[in-house]
This record gives sequence, C-alpha cells and structure tokens, in this order.
Amino acid sequence: MKPATAAKKLGVYLEATPAEFRAGVVSRDELNALQADPPEWLRDLRRDGPHPRPVVAAKLGISIGGLARGGITEPLTTEQIDALKADDPEWLQRERSTQAEVRRETARLKARESGD
Repeated sequence: MKPATAAKKLGVYLEATPAEFRAGVVSRDELNALQADPPEWLRDLRRDGPHPRPVVAAKLGISIGGLARGGITEPLTTEQIDALKADDPEWLQRERSTQAEVRRETARLKARESGD
C-alpha cells in the first residue's frame, strides 16, 4: 500500500515519518509488524506528534469539521493539544457540546432502531 494509506492506518502524520517510510511501499505484513511491535520513531510520533487531524480531533473530543471551524488546519503536537485543553477556548467548548449532542442523537436513533 502507499505510505499515505499506511500512515493513516497507523494514526500518524505522514510528513513526520522517516524518509524511508515515505519513499517505499508498505506491505500488509510490514503494516502488521509495525502495529504489533512499533519501532521507536512510531512510538515517538504516537506519543508526541505531530498528529494528523483525525487524531487531534479525537484527543480534543470534537469532529474534524469542528477543528476547521476553530481555525485548526495544521497537525498539532501533544503539547499543543494539551495547551488547547488547558486554555479551553470558547470555540472548543462549543464544539465539544455539539459533538456530545451528535453522540446523544446517534445513540437515540440506534436505540429506536433496535426497539422496532
């Protein structure tokens, strides 16, 4: 698979991966090996970042669209994410509320479907 696909499956920002990872093709077996026993560079990226938008959104408890509405368009490090959480700006509070409402509605619809 392409390095971009492998990076997405690994939950890391492609541009932060080593050049040899970005330059090659990743087989399914290599991907499984990376997931089962991550090398130091992968552990560092997962711990410290920079993180891709889906990971940033998940760590903040909001949607990817919420990131864009909040003006976050670049990958963030764990330190930057923690600083945002500590600052707790109004847009982040609003997006968390929106995300919570979406989850409640999804659960309500799922319960209604299973009750039919």
